[in-house]
Amino acid sequence: MVFDPAAFRSVLGRFASGVTVVTARDAAGTDHGMTVSSFCSLSLDPPLVLLCVEHSTEMHGVLHEASAFAVNVLSGDQEALARRFAEVMPDRFDGVGFSRGVTGTALLADVLATIECEQRQRYPGGDHTIFTGEVVASSSSAGRPLLYYRGGYAQLER
Repeated sequence: MVFDPAAFRSVLGRFASGVTVVTARDAAGTDHGMTVSSFCSLSLDPPLVLLCVEHSTEMHGVLHEASAFAVNVLSGDQEALARRFAEVMPDRFDGVGFSRGVTGTALLADVLATIECEQRQRYPGGDHTIFTGEVVASSSSAGRPLLYYRGGYAQLER
């Protein structure tokens, strides 16, 4: 049997996932952010989450140096924000509302939830690195999530 990467990518696209923007600060205090759909909970005791970031991204280098990061869970009406942080642009934060969390990371305005983490461990994962973080603060609001499915954005209808 011959492995077909395109077919595998198509199979993975059948798994709907939430959409997040992960934020962190570099050593100079500059904010960085990137749209991430490879995010999930890892443990309740202690409270841990994980995210996977491709080696070739700028955010990969930032997370290797950062002591903390935040996960901003996007709501169904924030597709434009997801697209903004998915693109390579000089200052993704221009005109984007945010506040500082307890870790100093950027918490985006009007998101469905925020999860602030102190970075714990990193693991190799092929062309990605798996970053784990211990949750130190979180918040949530009412609303519907933004989803990523089959290469596009969707909203949960309930």
